[in-house]
Amino acid sequence: MHETLSLEIRDLTFSYNSEQILENENIRLEGFGLFTVLGPNGAGKTTFFKVILGLLKPLSGRVLVNGEEITGNPSKAGRYMAYVPQLSNIDYNYPMTGREFIEAGLRARGTCKKRDCKMIVDDYLALVGAQEFADKRMSSLSGGQVQRILVARALSMETPILLLDEPFSGIDPRGKDDILSFIRKVKQNKMILLTTHDPVLTVNLSEKIIVFNRGVKAAGPPAEIFRLDLLRKAYGENVLYIEKCLHIIH
Repeated sequence: MHETLSLEIRDLTFSYNSEQILENENIRLEGFGLFTVLGPNGAGKTTFFKVILGLLKPLSGRVLVNGEEITGNPSKAGRYMAYVPQLSNIDYNYPMTGREFIEAGLRARGTCKKRDCKMIVDDYLALVGAQEFADKRMSSLSGGQVQRILVARALSMETPILLLDEPFSGIDPRGKDDILSFIRKVKQNKMILLTTHDPVLTVNLSEKIIVFNRGVKAAGPPAEIFRLDLLRKAYGENVLYIEKCLHIIH
């Protein structure tokens, strides 16, 4: 694990089908902890992650981890980052158990032998509380259970940076509590980037909030960012101030 850790985006521009998603974006994140990328559905948060991961190549600009350029290079990015996509983008109707799914990822990466792989898988299943259903077919699991398997697989890659794309979407309250529980543990020694359209669950756990809608609108500690004027840069008039609390209307 890296004693120091930085993720930097310099002058990043990306468009999709002539639609501008990012334009000369600059942001630098440092150290371990949770960094919440907050914005409405359709704001381009998933695209932003895919550019960071090298899965999409920007028109211009650079992505660097610890000063090393990884722009448009998923192989290099994969040495530093593991990614958990949205459940809605996952097809898990195949004949594989959760345990086999995680172990297959480890073997493909070539980081362990058979016996070692099983021990590593057990460790990460325990971390996310997935031991009880790890030997069931993925197709038989609930959304929350699949989410925990996906996170365990990402954690098993043992990268310093973890990207979670809308991990609470479609998850029941107990599943959300489970996700928050392991985030509290894991953020002590990883940089976690998490996208969400609802700030309530993670605002108090976050080192930094990044307000995002087709680009970074504001970034800073929650106490500075969780303000009506800044949130409206992403959500427009869908942010209301009611009884001294901010509310986002979905």
